[in-house]
Amino acid sequence: MSAPVNLTHLAADLAVDDAKVTPGLLGFIVFAALGVATWFLVKSMNRQFKKVDFTEEPEAPKE
Repeated sequence: MSAPVNLTHLAADLAVDDAKVTPGLLGFIVFAALGVATWFLVKSMNRQFKKVDFTEEPEAPKE
């Protein structure tokens, strides 16, 4: 076999198979960034909730 034929077979073997496509590194990085951002938002929300001082006053009687 000649070199171009071997390259053709190699290219066919490396072709992307639609059934085997995965998110890869970029998908993992985006997912991890969303997880970290969510963690910081929850932490900030809890800090804000601790600042709230709520005491419910009794309702005035209706006449």
